This record gives sequence, C-alpha cells and structure tokens, in this order.
Amino acid sequence: MKKDDKIRLGISIGDLNGIGLEVILKTFDDVRMLDFCTPIIFGSTKTISFHKNALNLQTPIVGISNINSLIHNKINLLNVWQESVDINFGQATTIAGKYAYLSLNAATEALKNNAIDVLVTAPINKQTIQSDVFHFNGHTEYLESVLGGKNLMILMDGNLRMGLATTHIPLSQVAEKITPALIEEKIAILNESLKQDFNIQKPRIAVLALNPHSGDNGVIGNEETEIIIPTLNKIQESGVLAFGPYAADGFFGNKTYLGFDAILAMYHDQGLAPFKALSFGNGVNFTAGLSKIRTSPDHGTAFDIAGKGTADFQSFKSAVYSAIDIFRNRETYCNLNENRLKA
Repeated sequence: MKKDDKIRLGISIGDLNGIGLEVILKTFDDVRMLDFCTPIIFGSTKTISFHKNALNLQTPIVGISNINSLIHNKINLLNVWQESVDINFGQATTIAGKYAYLSLNAATEALKNNAIDVLVTAPINKQTIQSDVFHFNGHTEYLESVLGGKNLMILMDGNLRMGLATTHIPLSQVAEKITPALIEEKIAILNESLKQDFNIQKPRIAVLALNPHSGDNGVIGNEETEIIIPTLNKIQESGVLAFGPYAADGFFGNKTYLGFDAILAMYHDQGLAPFKALSFGNGVNFTAGLSKIRTSPDHGTAFDIAGKGTADFQSFKSAVYSAIDIFRNRETYCNLNENRLKA
C-alpha cells in the first residue's frame, strides 16, 4: 500500500438492538471523515435503512456487492445478508446476536485476506452472540483465534494506555492465571506495541500489583514476592523498562501513572475502573499483539438508550482515528526496520 493511499477501514455493526449503528452513522455523517479513510460497513441495506429512519439520520451510504468494488470518498456498505431482520431496540435477542456475528465474521475474513487494512468493531452482546460458531468471551478472543498471534487488550486515551494481563475471566480465577510466563508474554507484547504502534522508542511500563498494598511483603498475599517481582527483575535484565509492582489505589490517586507510557493491570476491573473514571466517553479499545489492527469504542451496547438518538459517538470516532494512526505508525516502523536490515 502506498503511503498516500486512503486506508480501507472495515466496520462490523455489532448488536442490531444496541447503539452500534447509531454511533457509526453519526461518526460518518461528517463527510470530512472521508478525507482520512474509505469506510466499508459490513451489514445490509435494509438494516441500515431501518436505523436511519428510526433515528432520523441522513448519512449517505453507497451499497456494494463486492469488497473489490468499493468507492473512495463514499461510505460503502457491503451487503452480508439480504433478508429483513427483526430489530427491537434495547432488547437482548438471539436474532440480533446472529447478525452481529455475520457482520463480524465477514469483516474479520476481509481483514485476514487483506481486503481491508484495519477493523473497527461496534459493541456486541457477549451472551446473545454465543452459538456453535461463536464460543468466545468477546471480540478479543475471537480475533486472536481467527488471526493468530497472542492478544493484549489495551484501553487508551491520549497518553493513558492500560494493558490487561487477564481479561474476560471470573475474578476467582485471576490469581491462578498470574504466572511468570503470562507476565513476560504480556509485557513483551505491550513493549513491542508501544514501539511499532505508538512510535515510542524506549517505552516505560508500570506493572500493577495483584493484591492490596502490593501484598505488604506477604502479609496480604505472596504473588508479588514470589511471582511478579522476580519476573520484573528478569525482564529488566533484558533491557525492557518495566517497573513495579505498584499498589493500584495509590498509583492512580497520586497520579504516578502520568510518568509512564503504559500500564499493565493484573485483571479487567483493576485496569478498566480507573481508566473509565478518567476517560469514559473518549477511550478506545485496541487489540495489540495481532498481525492486523482492530479498535473499538470503550462502551457496550447501551441497550438503555438504544433507539433514542442520544448516543455519544465520540468514542467510536476516536476508535476510527486510532486505527488510522496505528496503521500509519506500524507501516513506518516496518519500513524503517526493513531498511535497517538491508543496510
């Protein structure tokens, strides 16, 4: 791909009964977005028309039957299905889950086959999408299975980047998952992503403790002294700037996080609770560690406001911008490394 070509940005529409299509349509209602990318929505004309009419949106869409016939300077809609679908805003239905999967599957295959450059996913309902063909805890795990590699979920807003050592698992299972191998793997992915995806030459990574007060030297827990600290010592010897473990409460309370390029939290809510308190509505979810680029907004299906036309699209818009920026950064990084090897 030439550097001045527009990025082909694929979009999966998420749960049809949520706010996914609303934030997609609102984002691209601003025609200036087409200056940065060529969007391809994976869905159907009938579904899009229903949402536009229900939400009183006029976003112009051009239907295409083949991914290779996309039109630049237009919002493209690739028809993945032709039939009408029952849409019930705010309700969790298996019908909506079925079509959320069809959209995601088509978009992921296009990404895998280089028919699109990046993927931005609208929110799914993790329960209703479950089926014989989708048995994952979320987008992240599904994409890893299809695209290969080892994933790291990163929530980001500007210079605040929150990586998660474990993601969609019960809290009761977290401690047993925190092993030296897992910490080494996640820090390696995070360190490499900061270099190639964010253009940071010598990243500084903060690692949060698992237990309150970093375990208080074994009084509250032994994971810090027996697992996390020895692993960090080993990682530092390899030249990676990873520091910690930091007690999560003080780390955010006294703004220590501002001195780092990224943070690795031990579990989902340990990282996402402070992140969303600081950045809700502006955050972006990025799946690092894969050969392809995928981002998404930092919110869910928002069934409580679906169909009301009040959804804030800023997070989805930020996800679009982030996918474009990461693609450009990774392209530059790969080109520089290729030139170094040739030299």
